[in-house]
Amino acid sequence: MRLINSDKLAELQSDPNRIRNICILAHVDHGKTTMADSLVASNGIISSKLAGKIRYMDSRIDEQQRGITMKSSSIALYHTTDNKDSEFIVNLIDSPGHVDFASEVSTAVRLCDGAIVVVDVIEGVCPQTRSALSIAYIEGLKPVLVLNKIDRLITEVKLSPLDAYVHLMQVLEQVNAVMGELFASDIMDRDEREEGEKSQDNNLNERNLADWQSALEEADDSNLYFSPERGNVLFGSAMDGWGFGIKEFAKIFSTKLGFSERVLLKTLWGDFYLNSKTKRIMKGAQEKAKKPLFVQLILDNIWALYETVVVRKDKEKMMSIVDKLQIKLTIRDLRHTDSRTQLQAICSQWLPLARACLDMTCENVPSPNKLTKEKIERLMSGNNDFSALPQETQSLKNAFLKCDSSADAPVIVFISKMFPVDRKTLPENKAKPLTQEELTQRREIARQRHAALLEQQRSGVSMHPPEQNENLEPLRDSNPVEELSEDVLVAFARVYSGTLRKRSQVYVLGPKHNPRTALERQQNGEEVDKSTLLKDLKAGRHVTIATVDQLYLLMGRDLEPLDSITAGNVVGIGSLEDHVLNTATLSSTIACPSFAELTSLTDPILRVALEPKQPNDLQKLIKGLKLLNQADACAVVHIQETGEIVLNTAGEVHLEKCLEDLKLRYAKVEINVSEPIVPLRETVVPPPKVDMVNEVIERKEQQSSLEMWTANRQCCFEIDAKPLPDAVTKVLEKHSDLIKLIDQHVEKLGKETGEELPDIAKISLEPSVLPERTQKAVEGFLAELKLAFEDNGEKTPLEKIWCFGPRKCGPNILLNETDYEKRPFWERQIKSTDPRAAYESSIVNGFQLATLAGPLCEEPMMGVCFVLKKWEIHESSSSDGSGQSQGHLGGQLMSACKEACRRALSLRRPRLVTPMYSCSVLVNSDVLGDRAGSVLGAVDGRGVPPLWRETRQR
Repeated sequence: MRLINSDKLAELQSDPNRIRNICILAHVDHGKTTMADSLVASNGIISSKLAGKIRYMDSRIDEQQRGITMKSSSIALYHTTDNKDSEFIVNLIDSPGHVDFASEVSTAVRLCDGAIVVVDVIEGVCPQTRSALSIAYIEGLKPVLVLNKIDRLITEVKLSPLDAYVHLMQVLEQVNAVMGELFASDIMDRDEREEGEKSQDNNLNERNLADWQSALEEADDSNLYFSPERGNVLFGSAMDGWGFGIKEFAKIFSTKLGFSERVLLKTLWGDFYLNSKTKRIMKGAQEKAKKPLFVQLILDNIWALYETVVVRKDKEKMMSIVDKLQIKLTIRDLRHTDSRTQLQAICSQWLPLARACLDMTCENVPSPNKLTKEKIERLMSGNNDFSALPQETQSLKNAFLKCDSSADAPVIVFISKMFPVDRKTLPENKAKPLTQEELTQRREIARQRHAALLEQQRSGVSMHPPEQNENLEPLRDSNPVEELSEDVLVAFARVYSGTLRKRSQVYVLGPKHNPRTALERQQNGEEVDKSTLLKDLKAGRHVTIATVDQLYLLMGRDLEPLDSITAGNVVGIGSLEDHVLNTATLSSTIACPSFAELTSLTDPILRVALEPKQPNDLQKLIKGLKLLNQADACAVVHIQETGEIVLNTAGEVHLEKCLEDLKLRYAKVEINVSEPIVPLRETVVPPPKVDMVNEVIERKEQQSSLEMWTANRQCCFEIDAKPLPDAVTKVLEKHSDLIKLIDQHVEKLGKETGEELPDIAKISLEPSVLPERTQKAVEGFLAELKLAFEDNGEKTPLEKIWCFGPRKCGPNILLNETDYEKRPFWERQIKSTDPRAAYESSIVNGFQLATLAGPLCEEPMMGVCFVLKKWEIHESSSSDGSGQSQGHLGGQLMSACKEACRRALSLRRPRLVTPMYSCSVLVNSDVLGDRAGSVLGAVDGRGVPPLWRETRQR
């Protein structure tokens, strides 16, 4: 039975100071969902005896079968502190730990202000633990560490309390080492951006180590690390239902030992021991071979309890322990034959995990109205400069800070994902319980019908079915509800400002929404059409208007209807599937910016081809794939030119989940699935320096470039292909987003009229010039790219770079070594009188098409530098000025350039590269032997593999 009714819940939700938004992050199988069960059981939603077994937050069948979480789900929990004065609503989001569902972690983290990071003390820090800590740090969450499964140290590893204490210290040091690494990397990146590059000629290696150390020493890391005495570390066992922080035992022993609670908080963890003679707490337990206080007062007692109940199963001693702890056990618990069940009954009353965890969360995690200015600016502007936003947009920052729910406050809601729900399970479609008046009315109708049947039997009149009796009202409803089986999509969102109400109209702002452009259009009298849906939007338009028909309180597997929701709360929003693809921002003002993109942890690289078993089901499959693409941000669907339908997923488990959803939920058709398609890349390699017998190959005369003519023999050009250094390719992959931003900026400048603007290196706050922060990032990128070329002994061709590809931001370069004058790619292009300027886009588009699909197997290229050495346009003898159109020649030139790039790559030692699989092997120390090194070396003896490697080396 739930501990709180809807009225009390609404009262707490209206006060931002009483709201906590948290998520649970961990590696797979470290105990997230088991811990969530304990927290849910504290509200009476499930039985405490079923906690850890029912996996309440895992509502999918495949989640229960596999024992792993595949989606993020939220539930609102009520919690009150020990003094009974402070009441809180904790919006808990349980997130997956499997690497295939990292996108679900991103959606959960964005809606939260804090995180519970769970670590298995046996396995320690695992890859997904690092990812969880990293994304929590990037998103600015306040983390709380839970060292889980301490019972395994007792029952499986069989460590002594002192050895367990040393092991816990090592695990804690591992976690803090990851936090320190993230902090140091962030500080150095910030310092580099702030310092910038004083000139393009400066070398990155000239920066002193002392400069980095000085920046790290000046940075404040006082609130960075986990430490039990600071109240952000919890020790426990989610399976046995117990957990504690230092604070709980400090209260217990402050009265027994006579020490102040403040002193015990500082000494219970660390190198301190209790001097039995002087009755004082002394330092230097390790030096004097004394038991630390943590072992003496805490771990020894827990080990003794496990020894008595689980190992020896001593009933008499167990009863004495129960009496000392003042715990009451039921007769059923005492008679139970399973010792772990008895242990759970004792520990859940002595050290309840839910109370300790929620107390620590409410104390450490900030409320929604205490967000930092830095986090708000990053949410509003992403990696761009906040000061570059319009003034109307910047003024919304105060609404975020206040988290105001008044009628005057603007409504700002962020939708992190869309999740499917069976239409039958929606609250408005469920059968409502009958009121007392309706029950009385139905009893009277049944009594009258029974009396009429008896009267018919006495009079000998033939009996008619009750449905044909016109004088009596039928029991069934006159308008039966149609059979509804299809799924609907519900938005998973958080309200940052204002109050969102049912039947209110809001702007739906897409991820590419630009508030400056939208405000300019609004000033010019362009209004957003209320009837426009997402599928009807034209290019460059990213705003629609939607009516909020349904609001839901997310309660794990259930949804509860709401009339309104105030700022600071997590909510489900219905009827938005026609307006939102994956993520969006809802606002009452069009000046609101679209929230920064979610932090991506994985890319969908596992590809399969799909087709329906029955050709007539093709349209159903396409419709189901659209729903899948909308409900799963990491599932990417595209139809190739050949008509083949390709599904990209994050991994095998994710692929199985997507196929299961297609067959049972979205398309409901049988599907043929191909073998996984390995994504490849096409590249060229340098010529060999030695032959098969290791003899040096003499350099021959350089091969001539490939000459190409258009079909009408009017345009001629020469192009060559050569490999890019690996360092350059890595720089281009690292800064792909920045390259895309530069291209968009230069393209925007090209459309503007007026005098020519200065180059990007000069700082200006005019709208047509990049923000200062972005300019510094561009300068750093150019310096890094220049250094990468120089380190490989090549001349720096920055001034000759025409563009990047594919998609104008890929790891391939087009160089201009012709007599055609063109400014560098990062500067605004000048108007040219050269007749070739009209066909410049044709060369660029041909290069983009070629790098997107290479000649070997139609896969994208990487690490290839195409050099345009000659470009000539000859006047056609048959042209009289009105013959051949410019567009016709441009199309021929684009096709010729594409074919020339593909041929040039084929003539310059082409290679296929494939992604390398990196894995971590976790084993216990007792199974490691002499052959451990050779076994691990067999996985990949070359160390950490690069992202791509030539297939001939496998």
